[in-house]
Amino acid sequence: MTESASLYMTHPRIMVLGVQPGTPPFRIVEIDGEVIGEARAITDVLLAAAAFGITVHDLDDPDVVRWVGGDKYTWTPRR
Repeated sequence: MTESASLYMTHPRIMVLGVQPGTPPFRIVEIDGEVIGEARAITDVLLAAAAFGITVHDLDDPDVVRWVGGDKYTWTPRR
């Protein structure tokens, strides 16, 4: 397989990892490869991005945000 035939993999600045159990459950947020904190809702992700000077217009754009272990609506642990 050549590079031109391989799948394109984005490297977004924001990565939201899978839901962690807690009261309330949370997701770890990384920006530019560095863990910057926890998010308990979509608004926490947007506030973290803004604190780092990142404007997010579309939370579903994989070039901007990568959601690991669920999408932007996944905020409870899987059973």
